[in-house]
Parts: sequence; structure tokens; C-alpha cells
Amino acid sequence: MSNTLTQQIIFDLDDTLVHCNIYFDQILDEFTELLSGWFANTGITAQEIRAKQIEIDIAGVEQIGFISTHFPESLIETYRYFSRLLGLDAGFAQEEQLMKLGMSVYDREIEAYPGMTQTLNLLRSQGHQLHLYTGGESVIQQRKIDQMRLTDYFGERIYIRRHKNVDALEEILTSGSFDRSRTWMIGNSLRTDIMPALSAGIHSIYIKRPNEWSFNLVELKHDAKSDMYTISALEEIPSVIANKLSLSSYSGVKQSAAGSN
Repeated sequence: MSNTLTQQIIFDLDDTLVHCNIYFDQILDEFTELLSGWFANTGITAQEIRAKQIEIDIAGVEQIGFISTHFPESLIETYRYFSRLLGLDAGFAQEEQLMKLGMSVYDREIEAYPGMTQTLNLLRSQGHQLHLYTGGESVIQQRKIDQMRLTDYFGERIYIRRHKNVDALEEILTSGSFDRSRTWMIGNSLRTDIMPALSAGIHSIYIKRPNEWSFNLVELKHDAKSDMYTISALEEIPSVIANKLSLSSYSGVKQSAAGSN
């Protein structure tokens, strides 16, 4: 495959290649049930508990990034909020229980999304260069990478950052040998994957997942300097890229023919 057809493809990890949100949702279900019991007969609803936790969670991620203790701390802060609202003292034992519950999310067995290995194998066999870019703490993210044996596909081209934003992606692109005209960002987050990719002028593929985390949903401004595609499954990625390359090749042929007339 010629260099013009070889693409540099950057994959997000969580909820792009492997499941993530489902484990947090399971913990939040347990958390909501706990608080509903602790605050029974007070008028506090499960919906109010979930809404407040989301508010606290998102505010914290925007400020400090993806660190492991933030999620359990958001559970504790939600408990403290409703305790203050009701004029109650927050209990140390309850807070300890919430910390353990929140941290347990990182002990869950990681499960790949359908089509992960087939898609990565196909793209690699086609000569594309694969990269992995994920947000979080190195120890936790590396455990997922090792469990899924993802270094077989990405080698040393793995980037773990606490913050995933425009600046973080720009630093990766400028410090590496990326040709932006043939670089792709693939991920499930409009905020941390697609918006930075559009800002950087690289192509992007948005994998739309059901029940997406509110933090990931933002309104995009796409100025058409780069292409953006929306799909629902990993298996669609190779055909999207192949179709883009076919159109580019056809356009190049037309321009060449026009120039020779």
C-alpha cells in the first residue's frame, strides 16, 4: 500500500474498543439504591440523587481530569449534599462504604466491544498505522490495555493522559510524525475525541453509543476543514476509511485529467 493510502488511525479506548460506562452505571444503580434507603421518607427521589451526582461528577472531571478517586468522591459529595439539605450529619461509616463502592468499578473484568479484534486486524492488514489514546490514570488504563493485549496492535503508539482535550491531542500530534491529511480520530465522546479532532484539522469517526455519559455530549462546530462521520459499530470503520480513500483517489484522477487538457 502506498504512503498516500496508508492512514494513521487514533483509537479512543473506553466505550470505543472496550466497555466502560456500563460498569459505572451498575455502581450508580447500587449507589442510588443505598441513598434512597438512607434518606427514606424524606422526599428525596432517586432522580434527584442521580441528577446531583452527574452534576458533581462532571464539574470535577472538567477541573481535575480523569483520576480514579474522583468517581467515589462524587458519590460521597452527593451524600454530603443531601445530608446538609436535610440537616443531617454525614456518617463516617457511610462515607467509607461509598468510597469502597466507587473504587470497586475499577476491579470489573474488562469486556471488548463486538468486532474489536476483527476491526483492528483488518485495518492492520491493510497497512494502516494504529495508535491508542486514552484518558485516565496510567495504572488503571494500562491494566485494560494488558488484559485486552492491545499492545499487539498499537505497540509503543499508546498515549495515556489525565485530560483529554484540544491541547492534549495537539501535543500528541505535534510531538509525533503525523500527517494530518491522513490522520483519523475514532471515539465515542463528542467532547474529548471528536471536538479536539475537528480543532486539529484531522478526520474523525464518531461511534454513537446508547446511554452516553452526559459529560461526553456537546454541540460541535464543524467548519468542514476535515471530515466527520457518525457510525454505530466498530465494524463500519474500515469501509468508511476505504470509501474516503476511494473518493480522494477519484478526485485526484479527475484533477489530473483536467490539468492535461
